[in-house]
Amino acid sequence: MDASPDSGFYHVRTEDDQVGWVFGKYITLSQAPAIPASSAPPSTSTQCDATLWTHVYHPQRLIVKNQCAVVTGTIVDATNGKKHDGVRHEADGDTHGWLKPDPEFASLLNAGNISDEGGNLVFEIVCRFPVTQSDAQTACQNYTDHVTLPSVGSHVRIVGTYVQDTFHAKWMEIHPVTSITVIP
Repeated sequence: MDASPDSGFYHVRTEDDQVGWVFGKYITLSQAPAIPASSAPPSTSTQCDATLWTHVYHPQRLIVKNQCAVVTGTIVDATNGKKHDGVRHEADGDTHGWLKPDPEFASLLNAGNISDEGGNLVFEIVCRFPVTQSDAQTACQNYTDHVTLPSVGSHVRIVGTYVQDTFHAKWMEIHPVTSITVIP
């Protein structure tokens, strides 16, 4: 939370939203992975659709690292051939897709992406599928996504919010996705 100590203590927030103070000698400061300059949004950032956050189920589990990131890579089958579109159909209505990031975006991956997501960046298009999880239904009421989902193997540009999911293996995601565009 605070980058400077107060009387030797740092005010902190954990990934599971606990807030408190930690004595400086017991911690090591580090920075979030840098997003390459080529992915930085324009300063007037109109690329991301901030209204999509009203359709994110349980948004407090996500730590926003970059409000509007642009990442390129190749769509990988996250279902091992079980779904024709290559994405998991989550109970909250979202996709759970995989992007093999281009080399300049490899720093966006963390240990959770490596161990649990096949070394891929997760991307989630919100409210893509019917919601079967009762407590998630409100998030998708009166909303239909308009994101095009290209086929597995497509080289794409994904625009959305770069976050860390504090559940599961704490992997990194683009969630919510504003757009996916096929690129050469």
